[in-house]
Amino acid sequence: MSLPDLLAGTVGDEDVVAEVPLGGDDRLAVTPTRTLVYRGDGLLSDESVDEYGHDVERIEVSTGRRKAKITLGYGLDGDETLSVPTKRVDDVLHPILAGVLSASGVTGPGETVVRTFRFSELTLIVTSERLVKHVGSAVWDPEFEEFGYDDLTGLDFEEGTVATAVVLVHDGRSERFKAPNESARAVRETLADAVCSFHGVDSLEEFRVAAAEAEEAASDAEQTGTTDFGEGPDPLSASPAADAEADADAAPGAEAEPDSGGLGTEPKGAGGRDSAGGSESLAGGDGPGATTESAESASVGSPEPSGGSDPLDDPLAADAAVDDAAEDPLAGDAGATESTDSPAGDAPEAPAEGAERGAGGEPAAAVGEEAVAADGEADGVVPDDDAFDGSPFESAGVEDADLASEVAALRRTVEAQSERLDRQSTLIEQLIEELRRGR
Repeated sequence: MSLPDLLAGTVGDEDVVAEVPLGGDDRLAVTPTRTLVYRGDGLLSDESVDEYGHDVERIEVSTGRRKAKITLGYGLDGDETLSVPTKRVDDVLHPILAGVLSASGVTGPGETVVRTFRFSELTLIVTSERLVKHVGSAVWDPEFEEFGYDDLTGLDFEEGTVATAVVLVHDGRSERFKAPNESARAVRETLADAVCSFHGVDSLEEFRVAAAEAEEAASDAEQTGTTDFGEGPDPLSASPAADAEADADAAPGAEAEPDSGGLGTEPKGAGGRDSAGGSESLAGGDGPGATTESAESASVGSPEPSGGSDPLDDPLAADAAVDDAAEDPLAGDAGATESTDSPAGDAPEAPAEGAERGAGGEPAAAVGEEAVAADGEADGVVPDDDAFDGSPFESAGVEDADLASEVAALRRTVEAQSERLDRQSTLIEQLIEELRRGR
């Protein structure tokens, strides 16, 4: 997605490492050194770009029903506040924290921030090489703890009724913290994947086995290093008396002592010898050679240790009946005569005369009119001219031509008002949307 011209000019030569839409044309862009917030042209403000540096000392978040505020503390330089929609606060906070951690030296080059979790006063930031934990009302400040994956020897999760405890074995000690159960699964999968990827294993079980083997190997190497003397002085002799005699014989001037004629007196420094040593000297013969031989035989070295249909409904049948009535008008007159109430036995002659006149050659036009009347009666339709005969009601027709023009003008007015209401509704919706985006 291309950046707006104003935003692209503010970014310059830097790379945009993250981009978050804020609704409409508004968006947030994060570079390695700063966060840029672009506001498009709207009802409340013109096109603009706001900059926020990443050399912050404290980050706080306060959320409302519609808007959330991210406060960046710069120490002596004061604080700056960024307003975003509440539903976007987590998406915005994640890249900002990644930039702050990189600028402060907590994360190294090439290290990525995988995910950020906020639980009341606990913030967990999982990266590709470490876990950063912060406890307190602020999301981040210098009072944080970090646990590198290279020194991690154990990772376990203990489920509870309300929360799940995360147990880290780090530098020979255990670190425990709790995550709500509704987010425990996300924490487990994110942290386990990061640790396994760092150590090159496929599961936590393989990680535990590899950690145990590495710990055992380190323990064996430590024990071997404490028992191996290497090159040094010879071990102490098991017979101190013999060593003393050997030292006395090897001393200068020992051969210059006069021979005692076999009585054999103890030389100086041999006071530790017993009577058995004197006897051995007498039995060995005279002279210094015998004394040296006796000392060599008495010396012992210690070893070096190792580690269906109705006819009436048929239109063809109805048309046939109408045609028959039209062709034979006498039949129609006869039917009408039969339907007239009259005293029994008195047969009026008028119909007969009428029939004779019809038969005597009545004009064809009169016959046609009678056929049309019969057709109308067959269809059940009363002619318009006779619709209100004998009725007090009159036809409700348009009597005044001005009424039609007034109705047309009223219709045009209503349509114009409807269009105006639609435009106002669109503007109100746009205004509400801009207020929700934190303008």
